[in-house]
Amino acid sequence: MLSKNQIKLISSLQQKKHRFANQLFFAEGVKVIQELVKSNFELEHLYTTNEDFTDIASNKRSVISENELNKISALSTPNTCLALFKIPLESKIIESGLVVALDSIRDPGNLGTILRLCDWFGIHQLICSKETVDIYNPKVVQATMGSIARVNVNYIDLDAFLKKTKLPVFGTFMDSENIYKTTLPQEGIIVMGNEANGISENIEKLITKRLTIPRFGDLQITESLNVATATAIILSEFRRQN
Repeated sequence: MLSKNQIKLISSLQQKKHRFANQLFFAEGVKVIQELVKSNFELEHLYTTNEDFTDIASNKRSVISENELNKISALSTPNTCLALFKIPLESKIIESGLVVALDSIRDPGNLGTILRLCDWFGIHQLICSKETVDIYNPKVVQATMGSIARVNVNYIDLDAFLKKTKLPVFGTFMDSENIYKTTLPQEGIIVMGNEANGISENIEKLITKRLTIPRFGDLQITESLNVATATAIILSEFRRQN
């Protein structure tokens, strides 16, 4: 049975300040939890409504009722399990190969999808500006579907980092060089901008190669692509060429 303090703690982790005060985050659903359990993330405790996850030590696993799960879940339709994990220390940035950098991405779903795309296309390093939504936001964790366990994520001063890097820096804009007619390297930093405003002015000054995804529609009036969709197209073209 869940205590009031347990319910209060887990519910509070929906807010960033409480996640970092307690150095904990939570994940929901069998698939996501299985991925995190077999990764380097340290399990704090698992709460499940089923007699599953029997390989987890009994002192780190509790069977609870559906009603109790409803009280701690962040989902409108709760799954069958929720697990607490410790927030790990950030690892050193992998400054080689292709790196994706996010400039003030605010939507949790977009961040989660971009992280899944990095995992799919073999991108080992994701760099986030400090204004980007927290990777341990429950909606982000859910959207990653476990890919959070396989991509190195760092929150940094993006401006300062790009000023020092020796890698070429790519950015996407509406009127630039056609990505399908550009020779793309095996190494570089791909900057993706904010959903509403694109790449910020100070970061734009640090872009060394401007790219565009051309529109093929007859009317040519589509305003823009969703940032996660654009990321998928760009990563696909970089990998296709290399």
